[in-house]
Amino acid sequence: MVTVALVVTDGMLHFELAVASEVFGPAPAAVTGPWYDLAVCGSGAVRVGRFRLEPDHGLDRLRHADTVIVPAWGDVDEEPPADLVGAVRAAHEAGARVASLCTGAFVLAAAGLLDGKRATTHWAHTDVLAARYPRVAVDPDVLYVDNGTVLTSAGKAAALDLCLHLVRLDHGSSIANAVARRLVVPPHRAGGQAQFVAVPVPARDDHPLAALFPWVIERLEHPLTVADLARQARMSSRNLGRHFRAATGTTPLQWMLTQRIRRAQELLETTDDSVEAIATATGMGTATTLRRHFHRTVGVPPDTYRRTFRDTKGPEPAYA
Repeated sequence: MVTVALVVTDGMLHFELAVASEVFGPAPAAVTGPWYDLAVCGSGAVRVGRFRLEPDHGLDRLRHADTVIVPAWGDVDEEPPADLVGAVRAAHEAGARVASLCTGAFVLAAAGLLDGKRATTHWAHTDVLAARYPRVAVDPDVLYVDNGTVLTSAGKAAALDLCLHLVRLDHGSSIANAVARRLVVPPHRAGGQAQFVAVPVPARDDHPLAALFPWVIERLEHPLTVADLARQARMSSRNLGRHFRAATGTTPLQWMLTQRIRRAQELLETTDDSVEAIATATGMGTATTLRRHFHRTVGVPPDTYRRTFRDTKGPEPAYA
């Protein structure tokens, strides 16, 4: 029987705690052999959101666990407790597999477990994780990363993806699918975090490009060039590029491509338009061009994205 130690401490988020508890708690009916022995571990009673939680064991139990789950850390600007970081590090050194859910990656990074490794966290905090821990290769475009004995997941629902992945590794696809059916979720999702990242327009009233951003958004169906944008902003192409980099962190062409992809996502979610029509409406020219850029940016083809975000046929008992 695999012992799973679920870490709890003040400041953690209850959604990820509940996800891990649900997946590694009661065994599904399809399991006829050993399941997980779930132990909730902490240094004492904790406040998790609006809930009060009493751990079953102290943090010293982590050293005896086969798998340690670190749920989301509530405030990424605050350093996680030293006893928690030390206990997680000691568990890994003792041979435990350690997995973080969402911003729990900050705890693993503080413990040094992500140094020299690829890792992820919620898309809103990937830049912070990369800046604070430069030895970590942060990948903002995936749902989870499996480094063998160290695993990290992206935000919220991706925590469930990683937990199901662990079940798949331990018990096989059939059992993981049974758990997914019980939870009424897909056993595996295609793509990455890019599917779920909203793309804001970075504009301030006093910014030199404040009027340009909405002007471009309203004209995405046109084949705009950098020269067109510079002319509209009444500046040189070089000066435009400098302001764009400062405001958005990227080039005008890359920013426009991102806006076109975002518009395509909106049309896939809200209309029945063909991929060809959406390519025209977003200035991508052809369906082939749209498919290439969409798949590279979002991680899945447009048709797959549409099936994920918009049920066009009504409810189906796919996971019943």
